[in-house]
Amino acid sequence: MKKRLGMGWGFWLLTLALAALLAFAVWGFATAWRMSGNAPISVHGYVALGLGVVLSLALGFGLMGLAFYSSRRGYDDDQGR
Repeated sequence: MKKRLGMGWGFWLLTLALAALLAFAVWGFATAWRMSGNAPISVHGYVALGLGVVLSLALGFGLMGLAFYSSRRGYDDDQGR
């Protein structure tokens, strides 16, 4: 008989822990932003910030796409068994 995968206590505990980590990260970011004051950012700074965001997202999407492709093609299956 197959065991049913449900949302038990472990799932909810993990969800709560991850939500707490996210809340802490947002709080830390907001605190650091407020403490920085009115720091001027030049045009070069905005360009660098934009490129960093775009390239980070492109890398993340690309790697997730490769993982999805690899999983669908069966490259992740056990070999030699």
